[in-house]
Amino acid sequence: MNKFLVLLLLVSHISLAQRYKPQPITGLLGAFGAEVTLVKQSLKNPKTVVVDGVTFTTGRIGKHKVVVAETGIGKVNAAMTTALLLDHFRPQRVLFTGIAGGTNPDLQPGDIVIAGRTAHHDYQSITFDQKPTIQTRALSGQMNPVYFPADSIMLQHAQTAAKTVTFDPIPVTTRPPAVVTGTVVTGDQFISSAQKVAQLRQDFNADATEMEGAAVAQVCHEIQVPLLVIRSLSDRADSNARRDMLSFYETAARNSAKLVLAIVQTF
Repeated sequence: MNKFLVLLLLVSHISLAQRYKPQPITGLLGAFGAEVTLVKQSLKNPKTVVVDGVTFTTGRIGKHKVVVAETGIGKVNAAMTTALLLDHFRPQRVLFTGIAGGTNPDLQPGDIVIAGRTAHHDYQSITFDQKPTIQTRALSGQMNPVYFPADSIMLQHAQTAAKTVTFDPIPVTTRPPAVVTGTVVTGDQFISSAQKVAQLRQDFNADATEMEGAAVAQVCHEIQVPLLVIRSLSDRADSNARRDMLSFYETAARNSAKLVLAIVQTF
């Protein structure tokens, strides 16, 4: 079975990036329904394609061909869906959209963080020379960077597109939504602790925390596929995070989707 690019590397011993031939299509991913519903509703001539049990929807946004999928929550689901996307559709770029908890005290629910870089906040191992590291290891045996950088061209497109979008405000906030470029950290846990927020801020200077972005970034980094992660804040990742997320995630997801649609139009 050759659907997983990881298995392909192990069998062939040939660089994944060398085997990858991109097609003129943009991959759009989100963790769960609300994050991709608006994007899918905006597609022209949508068609459903099921790949190993994962549903993808192809179509067009304006003149641009796209493929949209819900990854599911967490790093494993995100990485698996991304691998299937890359293997089956060969997109020339990937855009991940969704909600997140805010860890920057200057940000509030409704604000959007364009990830200039992403990192795993829950990964740690010991190297062969007995040194602790938070760097993941690539399939080649080399160490990945701590921070996976966004594609610079996609980042510029996002920053430009953000100026054209009217975002929906969240009622309890004190100002219209702001858009910043910052650091997004990823872990397999829903953060709802001011103490943990302080740690993420200190260790990574994190602006937002979520559960998928760095996993998608790591897969795309391995294959050398341009990636950008967009996160709209639904909460502050503190003790009120669960309540705030349930109250505001639909608005936050809608704002993220609005920006994604605007970005696609700039390609």
